[in-house]
Amino acid sequence: MEISVKMKVLLFLFVVCIKSVDNYRNGKVKEACQDMMPDHHHHGPSPTSPPYTVTVDKSIFSPGDQIKVTVSAVSSENNAYFEGFLIQARDAANLDGGSVGTFTLLDSSISQLLLCHHREGSAVSHTSDYHKTEVQVIWMAPQNPPPGVQFLVTVVRKFELFWVKIPGPVLSLNGASPSTPLSPQTTTAPTSLPRPFTSEHCGSTKTCLRDPEGCNPENDTLCYFLSFRKVGQGVQFELSGPAAGYISFALSTDKWMGNDDVYLCVSDTHSINITAAYVEGRTHPVTASENVLRETAWRLADGVIQCSFYRNIHIPTSNQDRFNLDQMYYLFMAHGRAENGRIHRHDRQPLISAKQVVITGPPKDLIGSRAPLLIKFHAAFMLIGWMMTVSTGVIIARYFKPDWPETTVCGQRVWFQLHRGLMLLTVLLTFIGFILPFVYRSGWSKRAGSHPYFGCTVMTLAVIQPIMALFRPAPDSSRRYIFNWVHLGTGTIAQVLAVVAIFLGIHQQALLLPASWTTGLLAGCVVWFVLADLALEMHRRGIYPIGHFFRNFQVYTENLQTEDKEGILFVQSENESKGSSFKTVVLAVYLCGNLVFLALLLATISEV
Repeated sequence: MEISVKMKVLLFLFVVCIKSVDNYRNGKVKEACQDMMPDHHHHGPSPTSPPYTVTVDKSIFSPGDQIKVTVSAVSSENNAYFEGFLIQARDAANLDGGSVGTFTLLDSSISQLLLCHHREGSAVSHTSDYHKTEVQVIWMAPQNPPPGVQFLVTVVRKFELFWVKIPGPVLSLNGASPSTPLSPQTTTAPTSLPRPFTSEHCGSTKTCLRDPEGCNPENDTLCYFLSFRKVGQGVQFELSGPAAGYISFALSTDKWMGNDDVYLCVSDTHSINITAAYVEGRTHPVTASENVLRETAWRLADGVIQCSFYRNIHIPTSNQDRFNLDQMYYLFMAHGRAENGRIHRHDRQPLISAKQVVITGPPKDLIGSRAPLLIKFHAAFMLIGWMMTVSTGVIIARYFKPDWPETTVCGQRVWFQLHRGLMLLTVLLTFIGFILPFVYRSGWSKRAGSHPYFGCTVMTLAVIQPIMALFRPAPDSSRRYIFNWVHLGTGTIAQVLAVVAIFLGIHQQALLLPASWTTGLLAGCVVWFVLADLALEMHRRGIYPIGHFFRNFQVYTENLQTEDKEGILFVQSENESKGSSFKTVVLAVYLCGNLVFLALLLATISEV
């Protein structure tokens, strides 16, 4: 057991390492377009002087000019090769802005063009981790260039050793006065908020979105809070919530992540960076090339991040990532971890407003949900199928065969029709519930752990059961007992795996139910079935002393192989035809209790 655990840990670490290496080896580093920072977890840029130089073949340029840019290792430095690089040209007066101009390649075997800031060829990166000592590219000046352009280069010698935004020479536009380059780290520091935000006036003077519903960030440290109100020609936003690294919200035209206008408040040491960004799909947000936020302020206390800023309603068309605030949008609110100022994937499913809202419209007190509707239906169908219809069908098949011996429905005995109907209903519910997550995710979820694997296994076994029943041997066949045992075993395995999948499902990010008491409710539902089954089993056995166990087992085995009951589980003894009232009471009590458990779970799902 110990060896197995160690092997799993080593395998996990190996996969993580391979994934980390692949993130930078092929040079597809679009997520680093803005800050030019490699996403090398737990490693920061080297504080030492870089052993590399950036040179150009011209110092003055005109629109449309082509300029050769060379990045090379210092020859006097031993082993001064490099594996990866990222080259951009930026406005020398605004190095935090977007890239300027485009590049063409001189050697496509070691360099490739990237799409940064929505412009193809605006950056160049490596194609592999092959050791290089020099790379050359051609930069083409745009038709409307700034007065000064400076080249910035990030160079990676190896995974844990790299230099970010190495400054290159400044090129001056022909006929323009030279610009003074700014430091790549130059930023505008927000001011401090004097007091926490409050939910007072939500719905009257400002629009609010809160989780939990109705919470107040002024006195509730677990409150996630977003508010905004129109002020003059812009909108004042307030964002608050407990988070280990960042809180954020986004404006979206639909309830799907992608093509969204994003705003981030990221904890960096003992301050908060407030930035605008854009998400093109289920990817890392790309920081905006231009700062469109004003009057930024922040507060960090008791693990709660709070920030505020002002943004104009309309942004110039050159900034295509920013949405106009006089339109209708869904609101997304998310939080997660951050490391060295870089954010990680959000810890929970984002809170999404139930309706679209006009940002500059009348104040409203909004409600939202962290669980998509399709995932809620997925959970509901699986709960009803595997916590109600399956268990009821099993009890009827196992203990109610002797009841209504002469009563038939459509030519079959009542117990069999009830059992078959409940099991077919389970298969239908399972099938519908099974496809909903695939519809929501548009494919397989890579972040759901073992839950989808259990779900696929359960779906397969659920389909096998009725197919197996269609081809079962005749009641008097010598092979009938084989079908009985296989049918019993397959159904039992499916039921157990379904319970495991449900326990794993309530802790998924897309449906994160309150862990402690919902887990208790599920456990109570399972125990309730076990208690009902135990009571009926003891009644069927007549509560015999243990000394008669082996004799009873032999009798049951003989009955199983000879008696024609068209059964699926154990064949009933003659004693079970008596005490029908007791069995009916137990079944009624079980159904009532199970309905209570199920109703509480479904109510919890609807409120997430």
